[in-house]
Amino acid sequence: MSSTKLPIHAQFPTASQIVYGCMGLGGSWDDQPYQANHVAQAQQVIETALESGITIFDHADIYTRGKAEKVFGEVLKQQPSLRDGMIIQSKCGIRFMDETNPGRYDFSKEWVTHSVEGILQRLNIEHLDMLLLHRPDPLIDLEELTQTLNQLQASGKVGHFGVSNMNLHQMAYLQQGLNSPILVNQLEMSLGKLDFLNSGVMVGTQGDERNDFTSGTLEYCQTNKVQLQAWGCLAQGRFAEQGLQSSDDAVRATSEYVAQLAADYGVSSEAIVLGFLKRHPANIQPVIGTTNLDRIRACAQMNHVDLTREQWYKLFVLSRGVALP
Repeated sequence: MSSTKLPIHAQFPTASQIVYGCMGLGGSWDDQPYQANHVAQAQQVIETALESGITIFDHADIYTRGKAEKVFGEVLKQQPSLRDGMIIQSKCGIRFMDETNPGRYDFSKEWVTHSVEGILQRLNIEHLDMLLLHRPDPLIDLEELTQTLNQLQASGKVGHFGVSNMNLHQMAYLQQGLNSPILVNQLEMSLGKLDFLNSGVMVGTQGDERNDFTSGTLEYCQTNKVQLQAWGCLAQGRFAEQGLQSSDDAVRATSEYVAQLAADYGVSSEAIVLGFLKRHPANIQPVIGTTNLDRIRACAQMNHVDLTREQWYKLFVLSRGVALP
């Protein structure tokens, strides 16, 4: 949906600037079965996303406890031709709490293999374009994990690999055992979650320790052609219309400027908030998760937004709530 070339285009020429995140599909986060209306909703969402130029669909094996993938797979079963225009990625590694174990992360051979088989079955596909490791497992056995991933790739079950919520050191550690480059890193980044920027501009100043983003991760990804994807990119709608009534001065001022820019560009407020990420030299891909069809279309208007340096900085400083050091 943008002519701008992304690093991921080397493998996927049809990759869109926006990713659709499927976490909201499939109904509730429990063991209740999905219903026909959930499949119908998934179909409407998929068709609207594709019509809006969005070609990448992001899943995880845990989303609505597997039901997000199941309803998506039902749509593909009913309309197999839709698959041809899609790039599908899913994530594994998070395990829910059960009767005897806490919620945990698991990059063991057994769990990753089991997860991929389940993903393929639920999505009704034989090949997953990208598999992302969802959150870092402190008990990672690098040799075991990378051998498992390389075997999944060699078997044709997975095309490429990415990560989520990892810093540059974790990516570099993982990369040394993989037969192909890490294509994606998915992190929380938004106008309301600025640590990815503050980690750089706050170097050498008091307060640097308040950031929960490892400095250098952006630069590592840019250097190594790892596409950054931003989850939480709309900041839960904080800077849309609701932000105009906020009691937080920074949120209200930012929302007012977002509204002004939206009027100037003739686009939605969502397009401006996402355009803030797009303007970064890393060409960040926002991952939107709304199931509201009009909001999907509103997000797609980001394609018409090219913020100037001055507009970008004003958004940054207003949202920070304090001047740059």
